[in-house]
Amino acid sequence: MAEPVEEPSNRPSDPWGRIKNLKSKRNGSNTWQVVAGSAVLGLVVATGAVLAAGPWDNGQRKAERQLAAATDRTGGVHHGRTLPGAPEPAPSAAAVLAALDTAHTRSAPQDPASLRTALAPLIGAPELGTRTAASVIDTATGKELYGRGAATPMTPASTVKIATTVAALSALGPDHRIATTVRLSEDARTLTLVGGGDPTLSKAALKSLAVSAAKALGEDGKEPVRLTYDTSRYTGPVLHPISPNTNIAPVTALMVDEGRVDGTDRGPATRTEDPAQDAARAFAAQLEKAGAEVTGAPREARAAAGARTVATHHSVPLSALVERTLTNSDNDIAEALARQTAIAKGESADFAGARRAVTAELRKLEVPTDGARLADGSGLDREGRVTPALLTTLLARAADPERPGLRHVLTGLPVAGFNGTLSTRYRDDTGARGLIRAKTGTLSRVNALAGTVVDPQGRLLAFAFLASGSENPSAAESALDALAAALAGPVDRP
Repeated sequence: MAEPVEEPSNRPSDPWGRIKNLKSKRNGSNTWQVVAGSAVLGLVVATGAVLAAGPWDNGQRKAERQLAAATDRTGGVHHGRTLPGAPEPAPSAAAVLAALDTAHTRSAPQDPASLRTALAPLIGAPELGTRTAASVIDTATGKELYGRGAATPMTPASTVKIATTVAALSALGPDHRIATTVRLSEDARTLTLVGGGDPTLSKAALKSLAVSAAKALGEDGKEPVRLTYDTSRYTGPVLHPISPNTNIAPVTALMVDEGRVDGTDRGPATRTEDPAQDAARAFAAQLEKAGAEVTGAPREARAAAGARTVATHHSVPLSALVERTLTNSDNDIAEALARQTAIAKGESADFAGARRAVTAELRKLEVPTDGARLADGSGLDREGRVTPALLTTLLARAADPERPGLRHVLTGLPVAGFNGTLSTRYRDDTGARGLIRAKTGTLSRVNALAGTVVDPQGRLLAFAFLASGSENPSAAESALDALAAALAGPVDRP
């Protein structure tokens, strides 16, 4: 039976430019000084926030760039007249998204005793179920500020995607792209569509590949060709242990739009039973439209020896894939990243090889892996186990200024009350909306939350709260949200 996981929202992210209640204490003859000073302060704050939360591309996360381009206008601040058909003004945010910088000068360190006092009445909430483990550390020092079973292996659900993405970035680098290629046999009679493991391959990409391949065929005399497709990049079973399931497609090296058949790009969806064959058929149709003549139905086979590459499509950079994985809790990309890590580490590109490769990469990063079992890359497998300390250490590694290649793990975390799997949470009176970035985790009777928050002393904390045995998922999520909100400090009410 399919286990429920979080269903990401389609809301675009816009965490910046929402500073409110900036009030001047000066008036009268000093008005011009207030205006000038406010302008300078606004520029400094905006510039510092963008630089601190990087890496960004022209002020926007790479993974959000395509979303923003494809999204209709959704409003903005009110500037007076409202033109017919213009978007409604967007509401102001309740809080300013805290920067991720760990290099600023800070005040005194967080007092572990006061933190224990703040969390004590929350960590034992019955809504969290029968077992709860937690870890809170200062990312700048690695010092544990709070721990409750921090070394206890627990079912992580989707928070294991933090481990998957850190390992992929560490092994491959943020600029790595996954290639899908088309190869033509020496006799120019067989074309092979070779899957590289990109689950985000689109219909538009197939069209581009077909146009390039048809052009190459034309140069060889426009003879009819047979079409084969190659999925040998991945090995082992294609079905996840919970499959068939709307939360994940068969894990294969060749698929289009994650095997979705309903036009969605995130969350649970109806999936094709054979993504590779469907991709090959779609490619054959595009070849015909491009002027090539294809004989027979596509069949699975490796590219012939001596075949040459006539078309290539590269995925977006790994950094963008990581951000999308975390923001939307994308299971298909997570499993692909785990296999890409396995390939990079010389392991078999299957569930077992991915587990060995990701674990080895985490050990290389000196992360505490005792008791961990990375059963899969997505967290859908209930047999997976990680400790809260493993997750907080990973987040600290991603925040390390000496490891800029891992930064995308932090920028990909959903923002409380704004985007991804946290878009509908923190809408209550916690006062933490926009102040917390965290990866959610949800399976039947399992709830988790792991991420970062800036405490009242201005220090970036990493936290992980893992709970099991909960009867009410919604109540458990609220209890986890309250724990994270407590790290941000008391609510400042007018």
